[in-house]
Amino acid sequence: MEDPKVQTVPSSQKEEPESLFSSVDIFVFSLISGLLIYWFLSRRRPVPVPEIRTPPTAGAVPMQENSFIEKMKKTNRNVIVFYGSQTGTAEEFATRLVKDAHRYGIKGMVADPEEYDMSELPRLTEVAKSLAVFCMATYGEGEPTDNAQDFYDWMHMTDDNLEGVNFAVFGLGNKTYEHFNAMGKYTDKRLAELGATRVFDLGLGDDDGNLEEDFISWKDQFWPAVCEFYGVQPTQEECSVRQFELVVHNDIDLNQVYTGELGRLMSFQVQKPPFDAKNPYLADVTLNRKLNRGGSRHLMHLVLDISGSKIRYDAGDHIAVYPMNDVSLVNRLGERLGVDLDTVITLKNLDEEASKKHPFPCPTTYRTALTHYLDITSPLHTNVLFELSQYASDPEEKESMCKMASSSSEGKALYHSWVVESERNILAVLEDLPSLHPPIDHLCELLPRLQARYYSIASSAKVHPTSIHICAVVLEYTTKTGRVFKGVATNWLKNKVVTDNGPCPTVPIYVRKSQFRLPFKASNPVIMIGPGTGIAPFMGFIQERAWQKEQGKETGEMILYFGCRHKNEDFIYQEELEEFKKAGVLTQLNVAFSRDQEHKVYVQHLLKQNKEHLWNLIHNNNAHIYVCGDARNMARDVHAAFYEIAEEVGGLTHTQAVDYFQRLMTKGRYSQDVWS
Repeated sequence: MEDPKVQTVPSSQKEEPESLFSSVDIFVFSLISGLLIYWFLSRRRPVPVPEIRTPPTAGAVPMQENSFIEKMKKTNRNVIVFYGSQTGTAEEFATRLVKDAHRYGIKGMVADPEEYDMSELPRLTEVAKSLAVFCMATYGEGEPTDNAQDFYDWMHMTDDNLEGVNFAVFGLGNKTYEHFNAMGKYTDKRLAELGATRVFDLGLGDDDGNLEEDFISWKDQFWPAVCEFYGVQPTQEECSVRQFELVVHNDIDLNQVYTGELGRLMSFQVQKPPFDAKNPYLADVTLNRKLNRGGSRHLMHLVLDISGSKIRYDAGDHIAVYPMNDVSLVNRLGERLGVDLDTVITLKNLDEEASKKHPFPCPTTYRTALTHYLDITSPLHTNVLFELSQYASDPEEKESMCKMASSSSEGKALYHSWVVESERNILAVLEDLPSLHPPIDHLCELLPRLQARYYSIASSAKVHPTSIHICAVVLEYTTKTGRVFKGVATNWLKNKVVTDNGPCPTVPIYVRKSQFRLPFKASNPVIMIGPGTGIAPFMGFIQERAWQKEQGKETGEMILYFGCRHKNEDFIYQEELEEFKKAGVLTQLNVAFSRDQEHKVYVQHLLKQNKEHLWNLIHNNNAHIYVCGDARNMARDVHAAFYEIAEEVGGLTHTQAVDYFQRLMTKGRYSQDVWS
């Protein structure tokens, strides 16, 4: 097509070539071009705003808030201990290592990798005689903890040269899980691959055994290796080092006192999203019903209202609950220590440069600290026993405490029997050692933080967008000392009773995302194994599949293997499950009642009864397998059952069967949500 501006004429009439544009066109075009160029350049070069700057000190480097290198230089630190922690134990171990460093004349600092720029790690060579230690816990199925996720991603992606960087790693894991200590192993391996120098061997702590003993054994060999590497002479003197000083507030505005908040003061009175670990949402409990019809246990179903919170969740996610300690335990501690629990205090870090200014939100009262912030029910760690031993007036009691805190085989055996196996918490220790009278502020400094408890969400947001459901069993039993142990969170939740007239009880919560997900394609078959409260995420899965079916989607087979003790006592959600079966959402409902017959029957036995059909779904129909519940026994037995099915029906050798299901895990077709 010709340009309408250009007129064609017979060749006989052509004389001089005629310009395509008139002079007016050229002028307009030039003007527009000039304006565009001026506009573009003016955008690129904004007029600088004059700043008044304080002249820098000669040789000074600007301090960045997230620069651990600059902080180490400024405060003369040689050792930095990073922690990846989900429950607080790795953070506690990191703190203990830094305190130990004082014995060797070494200044250290504890660091949360989430708060610093970890890409600065190659610059650690700028700090003389520096060492980076990593206390790394593994979460779930070989995943990094929340605060170590960015560091893990950096290690995975970077090709930085870490030559000259010295490091050591202690991993915290649990052997009942498939990917034991995956994060510790990966950190150790990856740092070495990047050229860093391993100062001491990787330590692997096992929480299924004795994590405390594993850590003590590792660090007792770690420090001599560090001393040899750096040419430092150890003092060999165990000494108590206070980290915080006590400030008592006799006249303070109570609006400035923390009453259980985790981050922002008054955050429970004035709720502001987004809600997370440091800013939980105070959810109303709108339903709390007992699920089982009989038996000695108490299984419960709670509904938490999240209307207006902007909290989003998916079936398979976890809900974190921040519990409170039993008020009676707190009062008994106060009586035993002879203190006024309502005294308002602040524990202030003696190290002014430390990022952690207080061990818990301050100012607060002793009562609030012992109720909301401190773990008073777990067995005492050896470092706490050692620190408290100085307050025992009886020489035999003092000697016994010091022995349990030592690394001798006799001391370890005594600690294991007297503390671990007997489950002696701080109150039990104080009751059984009558000469022990520690100051309460030192005790509050030493006790670990009370941690959130995680539960698999028992609902689907497609069906329940404004509520989150929890399924849990109340933990209560008698210890070897004859004391009754009560699970902190489950007993607290049990007492969240909903009444017709009174206000709804509340629970501080946030949602933690999980990889435990239904297949993207609704037509994929699903095999779910979840005895007891392990059924929780599957209630959400089943609700979601029912919703998909209502939307007209083609849904695949959905098979549930559930287990309980007695059909007439603890077959929880029986009516709901049978309705889902009747509606065709559940294609199979297989229930193992372990104690209703002479020989115990568990879910793994039922799996083998359906081996041909299961193998066909797995091998030929892209079925996804989900296991939820006890990691120590059930999950392993289910693994073994699937291996047998692959061998007997699929004709695989045992080695091939193990490899087959390992590949399913890698592909996301065999998922676990287990605990020990």
